[in-house]
Amino acid sequence: MALLKKDRGKPKYTKLTKAQRAITFYAEDSASWPHFEPIIGELLGRHGRELAYLTSSSSDPLLSDPPAGMHVFDIGEGAKRSFTFQTMEAGVVVATVPQLGTKLLAKSRLTDSLGTQHLYVHHSMVSTHMIYEPDGFDFYETILCVGPYMAAETRRREELHGLPAKELIEHGYGRLDTIIARREALPQEQRAPSDPPLIVVAPSWGPHCLFETCGEPVIEALLATGASVIARPHPMTRKRTPGAIEQLAERFSAEPRFELEQNISSQDSLQRADLMVSDWSGAALEFAFGTERPVLFIDLPRKVNNPRYEELGIEPFEASVREQIGRVVAPERPEQIGAAVAELVGNRGDWVESIRAARAASVYNVGRSGAVAADVIAAKADLYLQRGAAR
Repeated sequence: MALLKKDRGKPKYTKLTKAQRAITFYAEDSASWPHFEPIIGELLGRHGRELAYLTSSSSDPLLSDPPAGMHVFDIGEGAKRSFTFQTMEAGVVVATVPQLGTKLLAKSRLTDSLGTQHLYVHHSMVSTHMIYEPDGFDFYETILCVGPYMAAETRRREELHGLPAKELIEHGYGRLDTIIARREALPQEQRAPSDPPLIVVAPSWGPHCLFETCGEPVIEALLATGASVIARPHPMTRKRTPGAIEQLAERFSAEPRFELEQNISSQDSLQRADLMVSDWSGAALEFAFGTERPVLFIDLPRKVNNPRYEELGIEPFEASVREQIGRVVAPERPEQIGAAVAELVGNRGDWVESIRAARAASVYNVGRSGAVAADVIAAKADLYLQRGAAR
């Protein structure tokens, strides 16, 4: 059976020492790395730890070139992944996957006897109760919260449904810290406005989202302003509705000011852009708070995966913050896009103070979230190892 063999000539995860498995990260795909990187950098560096990194992506670059101290394994998907999780012996399991602990992905049978702690790292800055499934975070013991709005949402759900109180850590958002750090490292001339303006279109994915519904007229309106436009489709749009992307590529193939970006893990276009156009994507929050530049929101139907989200009585953060970081235009009024672009790009500097204020009020530990999380994880791993030594 493949599960009992070595992974690409390397020892299996189960053959690592207890200390090497005490901290175990799980990545659904390579997109998890930007959220883990600041935390893992602190664990490997300042804390001097070894750790395990399990990935379900056979093309994850960490498989062939991991940092020193990281033991990386491809655990695949389906039955192989389930088997690994159900037999896992770890002290702290760190993941970005919602619904861990449900029938979709069960916890280890050894969780209680080992005292394993499951710690969730948010991979988006959006609220916890509208875009995610209702039970997305119910079975984690610890949540690394982006900001106070997440703590309030989590406590309210616990209250309404009689759930055990989780440990909520005032964490922040690692990807935001990385965007800010890279921006501060740019030469001043690279932060100046582009001529013509550069607009990045980065929506969410799903049947009611921008590229799936009104991509062509929106891009046409943006190009009509004289701007250059880069379309950054969500990976799930490419996977679920590739025809929508192919249609955009064909429609604007002869337009020299249009580009379809294939590698959305790159930050280059985000750092250069004067404006982002989005819908309900968390990328809009990352862009605004990371670059201090505004967002034009196309007001499509809300992305709702929890039809009972209103029972919390809390407006989702991605809805309440819109007017503080940009403008909103109805999709049936594309003629308003030109005026909105002119205002947002022409008065870009006027948005800085509003965006900074929203960020300060809504995001914990800007610039140091990785250190905060690493301290929490290292302490939990030490407790796990001490318990074992005492037996």
